[in-house]
Amino acid sequence: MKLLEGKVALITGAARGIGKAIALKYAQEGANIAFTDLVIDDNAKATEAEIAAYGVTGKGYASNAANFEDTHAVVAEILKDFGKIDILVNNAGITRDTLMMRMTEQQWDSVITVNLKSAFNFIHALTPVMMKQKSGSIINMSSVVGVSGNAGQCNYSASKAGLIGLTKSIAKEMGSRGVRANAIAPGFIITDMTAALTEEVKEQWAKTIPLRRGGTPDDVANVALFLASDLSSYVSGQVIHCCGGMNM
Repeated sequence: MKLLEGKVALITGAARGIGKAIALKYAQEGANIAFTDLVIDDNAKATEAEIAAYGVTGKGYASNAANFEDTHAVVAEILKDFGKIDILVNNAGITRDTLMMRMTEQQWDSVITVNLKSAFNFIHALTPVMMKQKSGSIINMSSVVGVSGNAGQCNYSASKAGLIGLTKSIAKEMGSRGVRANAIAPGFIITDMTAALTEEVKEQWAKTIPLRRGGTPDDVANVALFLASDLSSYVSGQVIHCCGGMNM
């Protein structure tokens, strides 16, 4: 029996990177996958095909996760197509890094809106669904900088810290109805976003990590699989660090 057999997972921002790794991991364990991205381009179509290769249904939906009405509409469409949603992974996110003295209002607002408000939008849309079915796992993608902060990332750190507070509050609100909420705090993960960094910068990062390496999207996906499955049926309101020991 696969860990997510018969489950339906909704993953935001999953056409590439960590979101895609989670989608494929869930598909491998038997879940049908609905995922969102701003546009359903060639990357998203490729992700659909890779999901389908595991013998499950995978469908991408064009949606602006930061838009309240857009989110409620796409959730309604996914429910019509799949019949239910058991797992929500709020993964959509952006960075607009710069020091506070140089940060514009637009850089602040865009990161808070995409990273934090999008999670509110999807949880808001799915709260009545999960409470009615008396089950569900909500996973919010935070970051180690949401716990420790980071110079040059005030907007990003604030958005990721906000996700932790949101996670704990939702866990308390919805726990009596069998709905769990947890957050994952990745550290330095090798993705397209970090691939642009110089080797020197990557080496400096590695020296700060006890395991002496950056993580992979699969490392994060394995934690997300645990939190989505019944293996974590008594885990809620927690922040699980996936950072090689960088943050303790």
